[in-house]
Amino acid sequence: MNESITVTPPVVAPVAPPVPREGWLRLSPLNRRRLQNFKANRRGYWSFWIFMVLFVLSLFAEFIANDRPILASYKGEILYPVFVDYPEEKFGGFLAQTDYRDPVIAKEIQANGWIVWPPIRFSYNTHNLDLPVPAPSPPTWMLTDAQCRAAAERVGDKTCRDIEWNWLGTDDQGRDVVARLIYGFRLSVLFGLVLAGISSVIGVLAGAVQGYFGGWVDLLFQRFIEIWTAIPALYLLIIISAIITPSFFVLLGILLLFSWVSLVGVVRAEFLRARNFEYVRAARALGLSSTTIMFKHLLPNAMVATLTFLPFILNGSITTLTSLDFLGFGLPPGSPSLGELLAQGKANLQAPWLGLTGFFVIALMLSLLIFTGEAVRDAFDPRKAFR
Repeated sequence: MNESITVTPPVVAPVAPPVPREGWLRLSPLNRRRLQNFKANRRGYWSFWIFMVLFVLSLFAEFIANDRPILASYKGEILYPVFVDYPEEKFGGFLAQTDYRDPVIAKEIQANGWIVWPPIRFSYNTHNLDLPVPAPSPPTWMLTDAQCRAAAERVGDKTCRDIEWNWLGTDDQGRDVVARLIYGFRLSVLFGLVLAGISSVIGVLAGAVQGYFGGWVDLLFQRFIEIWTAIPALYLLIIISAIITPSFFVLLGILLLFSWVSLVGVVRAEFLRARNFEYVRAARALGLSSTTIMFKHLLPNAMVATLTFLPFILNGSITTLTSLDFLGFGLPPGSPSLGELLAQGKANLQAPWLGLTGFFVIALMLSLLIFTGEAVRDAFDPRKAFR
């Protein structure tokens, strides 16, 4: 009697489907939740994009506000004045540098070619010598044709529509406020980014060493930081300003001496909390070096707190530069500075457009950064990211 033999197929363990990765960022599930939390804060999300658009536009300030043409053609030759300093002798003059706003030079180029000007024909240091009223001149749209007649007649016309407009007026030296705002915005943000970036790196490294090793290392570092932060940075700046003229990098170096301590306490606390976790003990047992444990295992956890504080550190760096420029201990005279614009508004109360313009631009910039920082804080909030 034949017995049928039933062959049971082998049991195959179910394979978990791959985690879908959205878009070109290819984010992990945790980072995807963080991005969703960031987008959920609508005010911070749109503030971030508005700030980025303004900053990217300011990077191309030379193509938006400049007293040099973007492109020109002269006697069949294509010229790039925005990039190259052409001598005036090229156009029949004798100066080492060409003043393209000179009517003689402009007519010469127009007669033998063409010119493409930026939307605003003033740079941050261009002195408008054809103002309809004495500097500081109010915005052109606030002037009457009677006030503009003298300036318009110099170009053969009679109304305000026929002269070069200063949309937000000029400062007390006849420089266009819009051009100085664009260049000043770029300078302030770049200064803040560099200062916040370098100080964050130094602060994270110092806090990591303190928190990981602890003991005498932590104690000595803490006493050093207490002594270091007791040094009055403003008085040091005043002393240095009396000896040398402060520049972008001189100010950056001086402020960097004191700004790095802002993140030390946060990173130190994260390393002190995590250095005795099981995965750190396991890494030590496997023979990994302290450097590897610090930067490969502990630092990613501490970076959450660092990234949360970064927009606020950037905000503080920009505010510091603006305050120094307002007090007269910042960038050299003539530099495009928002703080210097505020100082001019204080010195020229009869020209309210100076102070009001500087105030609104600084308030808008700092508000956008604060709202962005709140969205970043929500994105990295563990109560929202791990729920």
